[in-house]
Amino acid sequence: MRDTALFGPAGNCDEFAAAGYKATVQVFGFLQQRGLTAYEYQCGRGVRVSDESAAAIRRKASEHGITVSLHAPYFISLASAEEEKRENSIRYILESARAVDKMGGDRIVVHPGGLGGRSREEAAALATDTLLRAQAALDAEHLGHVHVCPEVMGKINQLGTLDEVLGFCRAEERFLPCVDFGHLNSRTGGETNTAEAFAAVLDRIGDQLGKERQKAFHIHFSKIEYTVGGEKKHLTFADEQFGPEPAPLMRLLAERGLCPTVICESAGTQTADAAAMQALYRQAVVK
Repeated sequence: MRDTALFGPAGNCDEFAAAGYKATVQVFGFLQQRGLTAYEYQCGRGVRVSDESAAAIRRKASEHGITVSLHAPYFISLASAEEEKRENSIRYILESARAVDKMGGDRIVVHPGGLGGRSREEAAALATDTLLRAQAALDAEHLGHVHVCPEVMGKINQLGTLDEVLGFCRAEERFLPCVDFGHLNSRTGGETNTAEAFAAVLDRIGDQLGKERQKAFHIHFSKIEYTVGGEKKHLTFADEQFGPEPAPLMRLLAERGLCPTVICESAGTQTADAAAMQALYRQAVVK
């Protein structure tokens, strides 16, 4: 098991494009120059990466010391009222796992989707069943080493509270939670933005999933504007109105010896903001 957290962006930042880069295979050298060690490939609108491109990403990521994860399609709906949509969701998860494996990565982030007209408890139970069926499909293709990471979501009317995500992960020991602290802060009306609140989240992960998964879980982090309905818009670290603030969490990760993958989803500044989080983490480790 690794002994330090990994930091990087979700997709390519505005600076990357402004510098004249055009191909994703170029991002790994760009990230290495900034001292970053992780990258989350975005397949939110569908898994459309050729075997050739995936192989090139694998080579370049390895060359520059970057760990790759992949965000599965946004239209996954684990608790849909329609069986066909749940079957399609399993297919999207399988396609995502195939792609990230070809890229040399072993994590896919999955949005649980809506409630499908059910109670939260009924929807969570159906989503758990869909995820377990997806895991069986991965195992059948010898992709059982790819970790499915259900994500904490930002809108109140979506599946994906912290407890729901931890419940999914209790059902299969290979699942890792993707805790999006911006989403969590949004759906709690700004109440997940202190060292005490962050510590409570980390404690709950450890209590429910054990120390090993607590040490190596997946994080999404960005400041997010929210309303009474939850998440509204991703922001940058320059925003002073909305949280969460990264420093208290980075200190806690360092003090507790936790080594998650930390992916920044800031709006356009995700690389610079990922580097800022890494600096905060490393300063706390030194202390």
